[in-house]
Amino acid sequence: MAHSNAILAEGGTGLVQGTVLAQGTDLVQGLVVFLIAGLAMVLGALVFGRLLRPSLPTGAKQEAYECGEVTIGPSWVQFDLRFYVVALVFLVFDVEVALFYLWAVVFGDLKRQVTEGLLSQDVLMVAMWDMLFFFGVVVVGFLYLWRFGYLDWVRATTANRATEARPVICAPIPPPEPKRTSTGTV
Repeated sequence: MAHSNAILAEGGTGLVQGTVLAQGTDLVQGLVVFLIAGLAMVLGALVFGRLLRPSLPTGAKQEAYECGEVTIGPSWVQFDLRFYVVALVFLVFDVEVALFYLWAVVFGDLKRQVTEGLLSQDVLMVAMWDMLFFFGVVVVGFLYLWRFGYLDWVRATTANRATEARPVICAPIPPPEPKRTSTGTV
């Protein structure tokens, strides 16, 4: 109470608001300087490298590099998308594990705060349901990939599926015989 009276006596709330605005302006100016300095370093390194490196193109330098192996055929080939799908699934679950760890650390701290009476039990339940929803979305995506065979490394093609033997549930019904009359078929 004494601090608020002193602030009002020395210039009112405008003094406090001016301090907050000055801090916000300092933050924006710092971010702009940081962004400009970062861009200058990146562009400076690129220009510096361009000016200093020698440019001596040869036929060997223009060839595609295949880990020390001699290239066979064109370098632009059809890439199997299964590699891409496996990489994406790995990234999704890798990020999920990282988020689970961070969530578990924060959740443990929340449990401690609830037991000390600093937080309500509702905060803990909201944190639990949020993570269960996130985990549910990832599991639904995983089940979708599993159901439609995106996780199978060797997938059957449609031609192979058509020739596969399928179990017969019931005997096929033969088509009806055409009616015969004395003059021929109807």
